[in-house]
Amino acid sequence: MFIYFHGNSAFSLPNFMTYRASLWDTIRLLRLPRLLSKKFTMCNMITILRAIGTILLGTPGLYLLAMGNAQAEDIRACLITKTDINPFFVEMKRGAAARADALGIELSTFAGKVDGDHETQVQSIETCIASGAKGILLAASDPKAIVPVVKQARGAGLLVIALDTPLEPMDAADATFATDNFKAGRLIGKWARASLGKKADSARIAMLDLALDQPSVDVLRDQGFLTGFGIDVKDGSRWGDEDDPRIVGHEITAGNEEGGRRAMENLLQRDPSIDVVYTINEPAAAGAYEALKAFGREDDVLIVSVDGGCPGVRNVKEGVIGTTAQQYPLLMASLGIEAIKAWVDSGKRPEPAPGPGFFDTGAALITDKPIPGIESMDTKEGLDKCWG
Repeated sequence: MFIYFHGNSAFSLPNFMTYRASLWDTIRLLRLPRLLSKKFTMCNMITILRAIGTILLGTPGLYLLAMGNAQAEDIRACLITKTDINPFFVEMKRGAAARADALGIELSTFAGKVDGDHETQVQSIETCIASGAKGILLAASDPKAIVPVVKQARGAGLLVIALDTPLEPMDAADATFATDNFKAGRLIGKWARASLGKKADSARIAMLDLALDQPSVDVLRDQGFLTGFGIDVKDGSRWGDEDDPRIVGHEITAGNEEGGRRAMENLLQRDPSIDVVYTINEPAAAGAYEALKAFGREDDVLIVSVDGGCPGVRNVKEGVIGTTAQQYPLLMASLGIEAIKAWVDSGKRPEPAPGPGFFDTGAALITDKPIPGIESMDTKEGLDKCWG
């Protein structure tokens, strides 16, 4: 509990209680906020009076006066994303902020410097615990390594909800709101194979993945694509062990445009005949396209991706990307905020439907080149539903 007096300065109740002020020191402290700010509230007065009672009587004093304070206190929640640059997470932040505002929740947001910045996410969770937050929405950069600090947060009474990327194990979080990333990958893989027809049997495939530590979202999309394309993935819990000769190689992109460009250049140097490019997301796809353009190959290579942001859907419309699987970060974030509110109000944790163990927020194939038997929507509808 913090008592805010002025600007960003705060006086914590634990420090106040250990101050062991005399009666006159306490009275002077009560007068101090009036001098610092005209916004001194009755809620702050009640909190200070309770502290006085504790100091003077040695027990939780003025309890009846303090009872109303908990009711007046704002609900605090945190959103922690992988970055604040990727349009997907920008939209997630926007959705969470809008829903939090509607429900009267005070939302703090944090993000890694780049995708994969695990340490910043750990520090952010620790900050949320210390701030008195009731819940955390987390899009984890490293879903395995983050688990110990997530356990710490849950042990402190916070509801922790994974967004977009399931933790490993999944039940390390109280709930998960995410795209079925394997399904999204499989959709674009099936579409790519059907688009190529007989040429799929001799395709030269570039796999542009996310990170070397292979977070769950990375593995699921990659393995989903290969499965949809008809390739044996061997161990579906990781990428890179496939022995299908059509796969030229896997390169990491960090999920951004520069990473996509560099990864595509590396694979083109290995095999200039690449004709299919899988990308972890649309920023990586945009970078891959620029590399292909520099090699004079932009018109004869099929690029597929996952995200469904407005820039990506426009790239589908313009022929830069053949298809993308659209996901819905605003919905993920909104549902997460609602779950925190329900947790505070009733103590009830969200319960996913039987099956995958998480709340599937949906994925839809976007393309202007539909394939019979594969459900999709065109870019006009995709632009109506896109984000970013």
